[in-house]
Amino acid sequence: MKLVHSPVELRALVAEWRRDRLKVSMVPTMGNLHAGHYSLVRGARERGDRVVASVFVNPTQFGPHEDFARYPRTLDADARGLAAQDCDVLFAPAVEAVYPFGTEAATRVEVVGVTETLEGAFRPGHFAGVATVVLRLLNLVQPDVALFGRKDYQQLLTIRRLVTDLCLPIEIVAAPTVREANGLAMSSRNQYLSADERDRAAQIYRTLQHMRDGVLRGDALEAIEAAAVAELDAAGFHTDYAAIRQATDLSASTPGQCDGLIALIATRLGSTRLIDNLAIDG
Repeated sequence: MKLVHSPVELRALVAEWRRDRLKVSMVPTMGNLHAGHYSLVRGARERGDRVVASVFVNPTQFGPHEDFARYPRTLDADARGLAAQDCDVLFAPAVEAVYPFGTEAATRVEVVGVTETLEGAFRPGHFAGVATVVLRLLNLVQPDVALFGRKDYQQLLTIRRLVTDLCLPIEIVAAPTVREANGLAMSSRNQYLSADERDRAAQIYRTLQHMRDGVLRGDALEAIEAAAVAELDAAGFHTDYAAIRQATDLSASTPGQCDGLIALIATRLGSTRLIDNLAIDG
């Protein structure tokens, strides 16, 4: 596996692969990789002849009081893990390579509609940062296919909309959420949790399952959402939202609907903010 920092070197490698008519898969990450990321790399290997994983902690998607400074940066361990997964290139650019005019003067991308609710309401500017960096990374690598996890569901919808709207010739593949044995969705931020908090965080997935069961029973959606918040708060969480939405665009669901819905939660346990979701199909 090659460790590449320079966009020029990366482009030269990709051009060589293109001359050989090889299909390129990509997995964009912020590093501190875990089993969920590695499952994406394996999926990328299945879909491509060459695999590029990027590690870049993107400053423009963090709010002023969020965890950019303390976000875990573990490039050496990430490189070892990716090499073990048969990744071809680890692309780890500097901020200056991704934002040549600096982050404040950078051209920004806004994806309207799907970004304005849920995470977009609680984290203003977050999805503009996500869309901006993903477009830059996709332009740098120019893959045929890119894989993203379903855990960050609103992000996945945003990227799909971005790629379709800007006519990028890239297939976006959604990969299943990988979970700990207790049901907690794997996330780099899980390492902020104490052992006790990690055990308690399993309540998020249980609450999502209860939300799904309530929909399938035909319970009122407002009652399901309120019960989910109460359940989490009783377990010591501070919940931003527990919502049931249309899976296609996160718009409001219709009464009596069971198919094509998704339950989504964003909540805090101690100082750690966690998100998760669960598809609902009748």
